[in-house]
Amino acid sequence: MRLALLVSALSLACAAPSLAQVAEGPSRSFQGRDIFSLRAASDPQVRPDGGAIAYVRTTQDIMTDSGHPSIWLADPVTGAQTPLATEEAANLHPRWSPDGTRLAYVGAGPSGAQLYVRWMASGRSAKVANLEQAPSSITWSPDGKSIVMVMLTPAPTRALGAPMAPPPGAKWAEPLKIIDRVTYRRDGAGYVRPGYRHLFIVSADGGQPRQLTFGKFDEGGQVAFTPDGKALLYSTNRSADWEREAQESDIYQLSLADGATTRLTNRIGPDQAPTPSPDGTKIAYVGFDDHGHRGYENTRLYVMDRDGKNSHVLTGSLDRSVGAPTWAADGKSIYVDYADHGVTKVARITLDGKMETVATGLTSSAEMDRPYTGGEFSVGKNGLVAFTSGDATSPSDISVASGGKTKRLTNLNGDLFSDKTLGKVEPLSVTSSFDKKSIDAWVVTPPNFDPSKTYPLILEIHGGPFSAYGPVFSTDDQLYASAGYIVVYSNPRGSTSYGDEFANTIDKNYPSHDYDDLMSVVDAVIAKGSVDPGHLYVTGGSGGGALTAWIVGKTSRFRAAAAQKPVINWTSEVLTTDGYNFMALSWFGKMPWEDPDSYWKRSPLSLVANVKTPTLVIVGTEDHRTPPSEAEQFYDALQILNVPSAMIQVPGASHGGLAERPSQAAAKANAILAWFDRYK
Repeated sequence: MRLALLVSALSLACAAPSLAQVAEGPSRSFQGRDIFSLRAASDPQVRPDGGAIAYVRTTQDIMTDSGHPSIWLADPVTGAQTPLATEEAANLHPRWSPDGTRLAYVGAGPSGAQLYVRWMASGRSAKVANLEQAPSSITWSPDGKSIVMVMLTPAPTRALGAPMAPPPGAKWAEPLKIIDRVTYRRDGAGYVRPGYRHLFIVSADGGQPRQLTFGKFDEGGQVAFTPDGKALLYSTNRSADWEREAQESDIYQLSLADGATTRLTNRIGPDQAPTPSPDGTKIAYVGFDDHGHRGYENTRLYVMDRDGKNSHVLTGSLDRSVGAPTWAADGKSIYVDYADHGVTKVARITLDGKMETVATGLTSSAEMDRPYTGGEFSVGKNGLVAFTSGDATSPSDISVASGGKTKRLTNLNGDLFSDKTLGKVEPLSVTSSFDKKSIDAWVVTPPNFDPSKTYPLILEIHGGPFSAYGPVFSTDDQLYASAGYIVVYSNPRGSTSYGDEFANTIDKNYPSHDYDDLMSVVDAVIAKGSVDPGHLYVTGGSGGGALTAWIVGKTSRFRAAAAQKPVINWTSEVLTTDGYNFMALSWFGKMPWEDPDSYWKRSPLSLVANVKTPTLVIVGTEDHRTPPSEAEQFYDALQILNVPSAMIQVPGASHGGLAERPSQAAAKANAILAWFDRYK
């Protein structure tokens, strides 16, 4: 029965314009097949002298149905583009040597992810070592002779009982899989390979990597050499119960001479991204004090002496989270990124805490199906800031900021959008009906919008819940608008980029009055005109999927709903997710068996008997954040209650990768549109 229903649900995608149908002729509006033509820029890296920018350009391969990342160079003066590493292998993570004559990068080919170095003068690349594990956190030594990276050190699995030996030529089943760690799966990676992630060093001219750290814990994140090249700075948690302490980490220093480690920070809360000043006397880092597992904490910028003493906060008066600390060449200020009212920016913070915004409008190439805030930047010694930039009608490009002026260097989608009319995105200020809080929202109108007509409305809800939408390009929203819908998305209470108090209005109380905020957003759009109040629809993913399921349990004003990768039952979610720590402790304060009533009353499943709205449920088969069992519970309950419903399982898709493959991104959006069209 379920198989038949899944097949039926998948056939919904065929009811909307299929990829083949769209291919029959060009369209003046954005269509599903156009996702294959999108390009996006990420990971800009300014050459130390500021004379060039290496970045990753991702294109979509229609034959393999996947993104292909390659490394390009951009001239910051002329904007001239030069392909650098565009071989068949995927090329990622470009990192300049200190003198700018070489570029290290990771190439992922048939032999796995390998570390390469390119000599810029000759244009030749060489593999540094034959690596058995994928490298990350690539970092050059100050003299350019060595490269440090993080890699997995495999550990043998434990056996329970003596294994039997099969007779010669016998074909037995695979051995039993023994799992004995609390974190044994990660979304996007699947079941974790036994082992621990540690620091390795290798000659930049090639050689055998040498392991630097050891033990049954993971190192990771940003790694930095001290300017004298004698030590490494990194973040880790070395407590005996580190896997159960999601919010804990400290800054450590590793002496390269004798391998001795020194703990530089020691408080309750995470300390991360250590970055030494150019003269090596100070270390900048980000973190926060954990105030009893609140739902949200602002991540702040700190500076301490090289030995860990005299730590003090520089952004205590900034009610926003900051990240990616980068010292200015003169050592007098630090660059960070932060999001404000859904817009990501770069700021320079002086050592006395004064702040100046130097770039705005950063965008991320991750999860391009929905308009999440984000972005990346780097800084040259001459103060040139390169960053990923975009807006609501353009995915991420590369821009530079210097001397108070900003210039866009790339226009990766100019050809694609030159003959298309996209949905127009405009801001909308909303006042919550619950407590008069101001709520930011954005309205996407269909191409060739006629205000004298009325249109159906889609309410689209972000996940997190501690995240934010902004005026950022979204394939889903553009496809919905192209199909003739007005789309509204917003940042209800709990969203980030509005400060600590706004985010924590849902602390230990989610979902709650974010529901009122979302209904106020819908009412505000209707009040503007052009929306048919009898044709309202709702969708969202992750936390937005949970809120979609919550909404249809609270009201029947929507004609149809699509809950994407939702949380349905908080007890089963916490005990099957890959991230139980932050959900149970930060969002509830107790484990399910300690406070089952709180878990139940905040679960959308508790409201399922009220649901009358036809509801589509969507989840990836490899989702380890909100596992398929969550979607299945909701779908099964709706079927038992005889509520019109269907379920789509996206083959091979993780939580973060539900729309990673272009064909699946298009099919998902088309299926949602077909479901909504069925109930017009």
